[in-house]
Amino acid sequence: MPRLTIGDTLPNPEVETTCGKFMLHDFVGQDWVIIFSHPGDFTPVCTTELAKVAAYTERFEERGVKLLGLSCDDIQSHNNWIKDIESYSGGCKVKFPIIADPKGEIIKELNMVDPDEKDATGKQVPSRALHVVAGDKKIKLSILYPATIGRNVDEILRAVDALQKTVNHKVATPVNWKPGEPVVIHPSVSNNQAKEMFPQGYSTAELPSGNDYLRFTNI
Repeated sequence: MPRLTIGDTLPNPEVETTCGKFMLHDFVGQDWVIIFSHPGDFTPVCTTELAKVAAYTERFEERGVKLLGLSCDDIQSHNNWIKDIESYSGGCKVKFPIIADPKGEIIKELNMVDPDEKDATGKQVPSRALHVVAGDKKIKLSILYPATIGRNVDEILRAVDALQKTVNHKVATPVNWKPGEPVVIHPSVSNNQAKEMFPQGYSTAELPSGNDYLRFTNI
């Protein structure tokens, strides 16, 4: 089983979803995509997660991000479960496709298997995995939780904001960064370059080492 990680190219299998069949790379196109797996339909943690994702869909769309769910259940199961998700979400619609993977083949290609969780037949089920993929089809961020722990959708949104910020500028985001807060200038940027690249100015933290590597700016 491939061990996909940051920098790897997303596999390109054909997938069957609640919105039809397509190749993964065709779905990504030139956009940002979040592919996230859930251990099973009609399960409590997954229902709360997908309800929250449905409620946040417009926020992701505003950032040019498409969503793609996945589990090992079939299309009919997904469609029936969506009714529960939309009810629990307070009416927010599940507009994104959900991949059906009844044979468990796609989760292996995408490295989304939970080795400790199995269904009633003994088949391995997906972990609570998530890949953020950019238009170059490369994985830019990967988050992996066990099946028993629900994800924080606010953190996923924050991570997307940070990724898009750092892709477009020679900066990084410091601990607990939130949109609108200062970012740090990449160490590869000299002070002279920083003055040109960040005409709005920057501040440098005074440290015992005397090194001026911790530089903050607003973008």
